[in-house]
Amino acid sequence: MSMDQKDKSAKDQTPARNVEHYVDPAPFNPAVTEEMTAAQERFFQASQWQIMWWKFKRHKLAVWSGVVLILFYLCVPFAETIAPYTPNLRDSDHLYAPPQPVHLFHEGRLVGPFVYGMTSSLDMETLQWVFTDDTSDVQRIRFFCGGAPYEFWGLFDTGFHLFCPAEGGTLFLLGTDRLGRDQFSGLVYGARLSLTVGIVGVTISIVLGLFFGGIAGYFGGFLDNMIQRMIEIIRSLPELPLWMALSAALPVTWGPVWIYFGLTIILGLLDWPGLARAVRSKLLSLREEEYAKAAVLMGAKPGRVITRHLLPGFTSHIIASATLSIPAMILGETALSYLNLGLRRPAVSWGVLLNEAQNISVVTVYPWLMAPVLPIIIVVLAFNFLGDGLRDAADPYK
Repeated sequence: MSMDQKDKSAKDQTPARNVEHYVDPAPFNPAVTEEMTAAQERFFQASQWQIMWWKFKRHKLAVWSGVVLILFYLCVPFAETIAPYTPNLRDSDHLYAPPQPVHLFHEGRLVGPFVYGMTSSLDMETLQWVFTDDTSDVQRIRFFCGGAPYEFWGLFDTGFHLFCPAEGGTLFLLGTDRLGRDQFSGLVYGARLSLTVGIVGVTISIVLGLFFGGIAGYFGGFLDNMIQRMIEIIRSLPELPLWMALSAALPVTWGPVWIYFGLTIILGLLDWPGLARAVRSKLLSLREEEYAKAAVLMGAKPGRVITRHLLPGFTSHIIASATLSIPAMILGETALSYLNLGLRRPAVSWGVLLNEAQNISVVTVYPWLMAPVLPIIIVVLAFNFLGDGLRDAADPYK
């Protein structure tokens, strides 16, 4: 027997080793494969906005922030219905009244939502009104009731409220100020101005940013240099002192509505440079794409190329940046009104309410005057989380 034959016979006699395989032992299920294929086709056929929505839904914090903002913005059209009082209604018997907590049980018995009545007395040593709960006076809160009259949307007079104090009673959920005005009602009415000033200001900022940024990025050259120098001059100015100077220049004879529009225009005019630079940098790269050059060769005018072909390519980024700009404008209006350079009574905003808390000695005695700080913090954080979610959803590389 030759050596080759011996080696072959030796290999044949060697016991076979168990080699692991990586084939799924589960039975083949064609339905699962069809579902995966359908999901892939659905993703590939989806539009940019659908993909953004699917990615945004995975950002749970951003979704809940959006829900919180929707609840806050419901106060804008329905402030009169939600608030139990009008914002400038004075109660001379309850100056600096503390918040009335809501109770459900009285002496071990379920009564429902109610507050205890308050008795007041003047402390002759400190010359302050002292309020104590009268546990014998149970004042049940009424729901879907008639209360302080108001003009709904300027269309008709009504007195319908979501909830009201008991007949002849009081309901100060967040206390009152130095003139006996309800703080909770002021917060609800103040949301109408404080929340809309950001949206109106951002709208002005977006229009100016898209206009100047589009011109600078598409045409370049002399126009680009001139716009960039103008942006650098505006951004070199300190923001808050400039806001204060322009707000102080508004005539004192203007009414609350004109002051509101003047303030929003000021905030919008000073916020557009950042967006304009973002638009410019994006258009500088997109204008060299083949579809943009094809549109130019087919005779499309610059305005059509910018609005129909270039801007839609990063609309999602514009939305995300605008969402992040709204909190800055809300804080700007709050700061100006707090310093008495923005909105003033009888207009009501969160900054106007905080104006009552300028004196630190008053705040230490009546801490509920700082109540407007809480909704400001919640709204600013919610907008920041929402902007982060939109920015991640708009990122094509995530």
